[in-house]
Amino acid sequence: MLQVLILFSLCWWHLTGVFGESVSVMEGDSVTLKTNVTNIQQADDIEWKFGSNNSYIARIKKQWQNFSIFYVPDGRFRDRLKLDNKTGSLTITNITTEHAGIYKVEMTGAKLSSKTYNVSVYAHLPVPVISSNSSQCSSSSSSSYCSLLCSVVNVGHVTLSWYKGNSLLSSISVSDLSISLSLPLEVQYQDKNSYSCVLNNHINNQTTHLDITQLCHTCSDQGLPLLYIVLISAAAGSLLIVAAVLWCCFCWKHKKIVMINDIYENDSALPKPKPRKTKSKEPVYGNIDRNNQQRSNILELIWTPDSYVLVHI
Repeated sequence: MLQVLILFSLCWWHLTGVFGESVSVMEGDSVTLKTNVTNIQQADDIEWKFGSNNSYIARIKKQWQNFSIFYVPDGRFRDRLKLDNKTGSLTITNITTEHAGIYKVEMTGAKLSSKTYNVSVYAHLPVPVISSNSSQCSSSSSSSYCSLLCSVVNVGHVTLSWYKGNSLLSSISVSDLSISLSLPLEVQYQDKNSYSCVLNNHINNQTTHLDITQLCHTCSDQGLPLLYIVLISAAAGSLLIVAAVLWCCFCWKHKKIVMINDIYENDSALPKPKPRKTKSKEPVYGNIDRNNQQRSNILELIWTPDSYVLVHI
């Protein structure tokens, strides 16, 4: 029994040295990798290495009071490393996905020890988007289903899941970087249950709750607003026609009144005719004494509109 325990301990120590202690951190945050040393001794030396090539990134030589920070050739750690001169712990600030990998610290001097960290960096998660995948409404809310789709873009090392209440319905996981994910779901129209789409990784999650009344509609739900639209459009058209007719009548009546006023004004502007003097239509006869025709009288023939008369001058 003791031999099995010792063998298990050795295997665990070997696996820990190979794979290291797992550390997860969000992109943009800071992470501190510890040496588990409370105070560096005078004869201790500490070296930090990164990656499969074991590139030096920090070194402490306590005896010489030498505290050094190195940047790998690509400069990814520039202005991001802080070294604790008392404990030898290494802090990475404003971390990004390019800083993910294996970190190893080796301590020499009075005591030999080493430790490995496997750092995983996760980008901030986007909020899942739920959309309706149904192109037409359902004629029967009791038997038909509404097709939904939950989607995210540019994600990596995440799991996308559908939940009904607290129960998991379906999920999909991906380990690649910068990939798009979609997960379908079908629910009955007018379903009263609570549904949610969850995107999560090891340290964070984003949740979007489904509002069925906004995304899933039956034909009866859509028919009533359509009827309202038709009725309102018809009423508006009728009002426009009545208004147009009234406007035409008003314009015609106004034009007629203007014409009549113009006629009266033109008549009043003309000069009034003077009364015509006419002679009496009755013929005027002179005193003609037929018995005294021998008198030397002068007679004149006068023309009137009706006849010729003789008058005595």
